[in-house]
Amino acid sequence: MGISEVPPVRWICRLIFWGRVMSEPKNPTPAADTYKGWVFKWTNYIKGYQRRWFVLSNGLLSYYRTQAEMGHTCRGTINLATATITVDDACNFVISNGGAQTYHLKASCEVERQRWITALELAKAKAARLQAESGGGSQNSEVQAALRTLGSKVEDLSTCNDLISKHGSALQRSLSELDNLRLPGEAGDKFRQVTERATLFRITSNAMINACRDFLALAQAHNKRWQKALLAEREQRVRLEEALEQLAKQHNHLERAFRGAAQANAAPDNKGATGPGKGEASDEDDDNEFFDAVEEAPEFITVPADPQFHKSASPSSSRDLVPLKKRRTRIPDKPNYSLNLWSIMKNCIGKDLSKIPMPVNFNEPISMLQRLSEDLEYHELLDKAAKCHSSLEQMCYVAAFCVSAYSTTVYRTGKPFNPLLGETFELDRRRESGYRSLCEQVSHHPPAAAHHVISERGWTLRQEITVASKFRGKYLSIMPLGTIHAVFAKSNNHYTWKKVTTTVHNIIVGKLWIDQSGEIDVVNHTTGDRCHLKFAPYSYFSRDIARKVTGVVMDKDGKAHYVLSGTWDEKMEFSRVMQSSRGGENGTEGKQKTVYQTLKARELWKRNPLPDGAESMYFFTALALTLNEPEEGVAPTDSRRRPDQRLMEDGRWDEANSEKQRLEEKQRSARREREREAASVPHDNYKSRWFDRCEDQITGEQIHIYNGGYWEAKELGSWEGCPDIF
Repeated sequence: MGISEVPPVRWICRLIFWGRVMSEPKNPTPAADTYKGWVFKWTNYIKGYQRRWFVLSNGLLSYYRTQAEMGHTCRGTINLATATITVDDACNFVISNGGAQTYHLKASCEVERQRWITALELAKAKAARLQAESGGGSQNSEVQAALRTLGSKVEDLSTCNDLISKHGSALQRSLSELDNLRLPGEAGDKFRQVTERATLFRITSNAMINACRDFLALAQAHNKRWQKALLAEREQRVRLEEALEQLAKQHNHLERAFRGAAQANAAPDNKGATGPGKGEASDEDDDNEFFDAVEEAPEFITVPADPQFHKSASPSSSRDLVPLKKRRTRIPDKPNYSLNLWSIMKNCIGKDLSKIPMPVNFNEPISMLQRLSEDLEYHELLDKAAKCHSSLEQMCYVAAFCVSAYSTTVYRTGKPFNPLLGETFELDRRRESGYRSLCEQVSHHPPAAAHHVISERGWTLRQEITVASKFRGKYLSIMPLGTIHAVFAKSNNHYTWKKVTTTVHNIIVGKLWIDQSGEIDVVNHTTGDRCHLKFAPYSYFSRDIARKVTGVVMDKDGKAHYVLSGTWDEKMEFSRVMQSSRGGENGTEGKQKTVYQTLKARELWKRNPLPDGAESMYFFTALALTLNEPEEGVAPTDSRRRPDQRLMEDGRWDEANSEKQRLEEKQRSARREREREAASVPHDNYKSRWFDRCEDQITGEQIHIYNGGYWEAKELGSWEGCPDIF
């Protein structure tokens, strides 16, 4: 079809635009304070986009089902002062306040969309300016001026205080010198009278000096408290405004619900009426509630929340209409096998345990790849981080995610299976939680696993971890080497961090217990923000709580904005920093500790309770119990298919040990064969299947990056190129 047959869409839109300008001169321009018109709004998956009447006025964007509703029923309102406006494509755009309100809108053409964007941006800028002037600007400047005046008067008082003290001392010295002179009768009487009055003045001056000194000390002591109280009042006012807005929304919902019930009661005899169809109440309930409910309650997802599915998908083709798979909640109880630990461990002191064959008696029925996937236990922290407008607040959630990965280890004293070279593990939780995860063992000596996660909720996670371990007699140290990357699509913020050292204590005598210790720097390479986390090692003599973690979130200039505190096995909280200063008792090396004045702490993350009977199931979490569950369609190299691990989970440990020896010998034979095929190459020429080796652009490290194709191969059931490892 040629150009002459179908005019380009942009030409048609321009003609429509100029036609409206000529025929409707009273239609307001985008620069006006009020702008209104018809726009298509996304309602839900069944009804799609619906035509709605939008009104932009005084920095507020409101919408109605019809123009007639403007006098009595507003269906929703967004304050543009704090909203974000993004463009999807030629006609689509999104307005969100970062909380419970998100409008996905579509204009009739590109020109009409641009007119709305212009009007919205102008209204947003004006509303933000007015809010700053009326809320924070004028009031803040007034308060600051009062504080400056008060401070100036206090300084004047301090100066006068010093002058009175100085001149009083000089007067006393002069009188003492006169007292030494011999004066005749009447002159002597007058002098004694002056001396008495000077003494009274001195007593009064000393009293005033002491009162001034006390006042100054009190004012200086309370100055910081007054400033903190003022900031707290300001925060409280913002919270009250938000609460008032929520109450207004609830009132609006109740009003619509009452109107819908009244209409239903008023027409009981309508033939064929079996319930609310496309009436006003049912339509607007869906309109207001559906999309936001998907964002805030992912456990109830039955259709995709991403707007990219809205345009072309149909109910019959949606994968989300299929019921969610029911995951298992139990595995066979751990058998009670006795083992002479010392007879095995005495020959391992000072050696790397990854090179020493160990019986499954030390293991838990899970591979290191599956254990690495457990980092996603609290993936919702990254979901929340993806919604943050502030990079500093986003850093708090990323840091909490970093800490949460250790909560699954607190009782887990068993050793995961060392993956075979080429072994993989997939974790497809796209329908339940919006993400897909793939791990592959890309190196055997040193053992290294590559991990890649992609989420439909706006983030990507990747890491390559090499585990080094040393047995020191009383304890075992496990040092994960490698960098973890988290990237957020909306802001393009790129975070990196490393893991701390895990120590298993009482290897020979006593009850095994685990500790995490070390320091982590979470860095945002896009903005320069940084969070320094410190995992305090356990000490019998310490007065601090066990497993303590502290952190400070700073911007690129080193200014602290948030303080994090908690434990790696229970919960983390964060507090906004209002003021920081050097003071308090000295820290290490004679340095003064920094004192942070903060607002009330808020919860960032809290550990999920363990399932019932977890102590007999290796202390697995609810997620860990599902990881080794047999699943159809996974790759032939998937850890779920590993026979020795499956035998151990079933409680057949003797058979599992024999099978483990067979698999390890098969792996050694495969390596010898590769070395024979490439005799001239001084190192192992193994190439991983799903990850390519390259240099990381951020850290400069040699890493493995996911090369794509795994999920496509799974859909086709085509696994050519996968090694035979089991």
